[in-house]
Amino acid sequence: MKLLLAEDDLRLGELTVHLLKRKTGCAIDWVTTGNEAFDYAKASSYDVVVLDWMMPEGDGRETCARLRKSGYGGAILMLTARDALQDRVEGLDAGADDYLVKPFELDELLARLRALMRRTFVPLQEEVVQVQDLELRRTSQTVAWGEQTIQLSPREYQILDLLLQNRGRTLTRGVILDKVWGLDADVNLKTIDATVKLIRKKLEPTESRDLIQSVRGVGYKIDA
Repeated sequence: MKLLLAEDDLRLGELTVHLLKRKTGCAIDWVTTGNEAFDYAKASSYDVVVLDWMMPEGDGRETCARLRKSGYGGAILMLTARDALQDRVEGLDAGADDYLVKPFELDELLARLRALMRRTFVPLQEEVVQVQDLELRRTSQTVAWGEQTIQLSPREYQILDLLLQNRGRTLTRGVILDKVWGLDADVNLKTIDATVKLIRKKLEPTESRDLIQSVRGVGYKIDA
């Protein structure tokens, strides 16, 4: 099981992550704002996204509606202390698949997560991704331009694959760091810039040298 938890209450978030990992051993990404939840949900595949209603930079309802409008089809569970009927209706109308009122018991949260996973289908990633004449093959983890193979290190390959998965979207350096190195890694954000520079250098002999675009002060993207 892989979960995304968006909860700005640091004490509750830390406790929930600890208990879920201890009880299930699942992988959990934890963010504290609506904007982060949107970026993480779009940049990776999760079995369930758990959104707290009250968050800065886009509350749970707004973030849920934004994800659905963008075409996100994964399972979404809303957490909130708001238990009025109209609040439940608004959460579900925004695109949530289920709604759990705080305070909740861990066993009930687990039961709802399992129920959502049973009825959720996560599409398989494309085996071959092609942009212009650049071709990335996931099974063999190779990259080629026509007949020319481009030798990338594992980190370089992961960054290129991540950007290709999110064609047309800007990925922040923070998201790239988390997905490629992990949040706990002792890596400076400048390492990401240096690695992207190496990828571009290896692409120089091809017409795809300008494939990866810099978004000043934010991160990188590859246009669709």
